[in-house]
Amino acid sequence: MSRVLVVDDEESICWALERVLTGEGHEVFSAATAEDALRCARQAPPDVIMLDVRLPGRDGLEAMSDLREASSAASVVVMTAFGDLDTAVRAMSQGASDYLTKPFDPDRAVAAVRQATRKRPTTSTESLVASPGGMVGSSPPMQEVFKRIALAAPTEAPVLISGESGTGKELVAAALHRHSPRAERPFIPVNLAALSEGVAESELFGHVRGAFTGAVENRRGLLESADGGTLFLDEASEIPLSLQVKLLRVLEQGQVTPVGGTTERQFNVRLISATNRDLRTGVREGTFREDLYYRLAGFEIGLPPLRERGDDLLSLARHFLHTEWPGGERPEFSPSAIAALRRRRWFGNVRELRHAVLHSAILARGGVIGAEHLPPPLEVGRAADGNIARRVQDSVAQWADDLLAREPQPTDMYERLLAIVEPPALHKALDFHRGNRLEAARTLGLHRMTLRKKLRGATSEAEPSEE
Repeated sequence: MSRVLVVDDEESICWALERVLTGEGHEVFSAATAEDALRCARQAPPDVIMLDVRLPGRDGLEAMSDLREASSAASVVVMTAFGDLDTAVRAMSQGASDYLTKPFDPDRAVAAVRQATRKRPTTSTESLVASPGGMVGSSPPMQEVFKRIALAAPTEAPVLISGESGTGKELVAAALHRHSPRAERPFIPVNLAALSEGVAESELFGHVRGAFTGAVENRRGLLESADGGTLFLDEASEIPLSLQVKLLRVLEQGQVTPVGGTTERQFNVRLISATNRDLRTGVREGTFREDLYYRLAGFEIGLPPLRERGDDLLSLARHFLHTEWPGGERPEFSPSAIAALRRRRWFGNVRELRHAVLHSAILARGGVIGAEHLPPPLEVGRAADGNIARRVQDSVAQWADDLLAREPQPTDMYERLLAIVEPPALHKALDFHRGNRLEAARTLGLHRMTLRKKLRGATSEAEPSEE
């Protein structure tokens, strides 16, 4: 197996990692400071370094380059209890192979070490300067988002951001641009849902004078305007089919011909797209071209809805009070207001929360915000949830009718139903938490060992990867 160096000043963390990794066959050593870790790495170079960010004395990230120089073959897994976008970008830009937020599941640590041993460390030609840029969150789903931003930002890969309306897709796009080599060049967003087909073509490709009524002068399109920088296509699912064909050709050739023109013009942009719909479904239904989907989705980042982000809810609410309340005396949330905030489903996500916070702060007039100051919740999301539930019920009823028509007296109808509906729920929870069984079990309301047993029983193949 591998030699693993754990660098952490918490004895309990070192002890726990030593137990679980030794059980996997690894040889484990530990150090409490960056200086001790350097001495250890020079004496016996490790294959994997599990490095805490906050250490007594020298900061873990500051010491990363020296640790990697002392052990050139080692992969680094960064650990932190204070994860944010800045930390994730710094870690990944310096070549970390993974990024774990404390407390983490032991299975996740094992998977990170397993993955790290398969990778050769990469060198970074520059260190990106990061700032949170309005992105607030310490929950595991948001830590995964930060990590994926950090991985994708330095590359030229086109990125597709998916998530419900109001989850902050444009913030992610801006962060990807801000931490990319194109950061000094333009970042140009365009909301395709707000444009008709004819206008969208002119906006993207530009037009020449006289191309259509109202075209009184030549105009550069957004693709040309973003040359050297990033073009952000919001609501990508709304691109009309006829425009999809033209956009694909333009993106593949790197040349654009303005509407009404005959001369092709070169451009070089990084494309970031966003959608609140599943583009794969659009491909299957014939409303979105498969070739364009692959052109947009070089790398994908999924944003979690606010209702799945735990304590990020209160952090965001207080953030909005801090940054946007214009009054001199900033209001606070009462326990009743906090309880009311937690009870809501927030189908409008972060956008709805911001509205609710500012609305309640105005009513409270700088005093304590109570539950009575919050605006009434929208019911649109609940209706959508109800429609999905009814479709599931209808499908189950149809399945039962078909089964009883074939077998008038089955003896295992309930077990058959569980075998159909349970595996996708288990695997969706596991996929959402990136293989973290502890978090998936919490989401499902199961004990982790129960989830493990159900996963073994749900498939005859090997258990899902935890990497």
